[in-house]
Amino acid sequence: MRIAIIQGHPDNTQPHFCHAVAEAYSAGACDAGYRPQTIDVAALNLPPLRSAEEWTSPPNETIQHIQAVITNAQHVVIIYPLWLGSMPALLKAFFEQVARPGFALPAEPGVKPFQTKMLSGRSAHVFVTMGMPAAAYRLFYRAHSLKSFERNILKFVGFCPVRDTIIGSIESMSKRDRKDWLKTIRDMGRGWR
Repeated sequence: MRIAIIQGHPDNTQPHFCHAVAEAYSAGACDAGYRPQTIDVAALNLPPLRSAEEWTSPPNETIQHIQAVITNAQHVVIIYPLWLGSMPALLKAFFEQVARPGFALPAEPGVKPFQTKMLSGRSAHVFVTMGMPAAAYRLFYRAHSLKSFERNILKFVGFCPVRDTIIGSIESMSKRDRKDWLKTIRDMGRGWR
């Protein structure tokens, strides 16, 4: 099993729980004999796209490498903190750079993206950490941004199935609860779930 782990916390100057989640999932995958590759979005220095011309222009070598990692993967794990109700801007810019026509979407005129799923044959698992309780995000906010990401990006380009795990109350979580979460996530990595 080939696994790509996209660690989307925008701050890599200090360890965050998102980094621990990525490490735990990777360790579990390695335990099971899988070959995970981790992409640290904060280390990439990718500018946001600002025009249709940039969107359709050929990607640079860094983006091409990331596209190759995702193409090679059978399972993609995406990890990020909830910021202002959605993924951090840096991670959104990452997906805009990577999911260009010819990779995630058809580049040929007249080919309908609804009918051509360029990244089908891959599954995905999204992990979201947040300060609010997970139940509040799911029930009160209806996990709106997560559902939008899953439906309008991942499933739209062919990922299936798409699973998610929401880890809430991260700031107030005890060391024991963090340890329990990381054990659970390592187990998920063993089963590439």
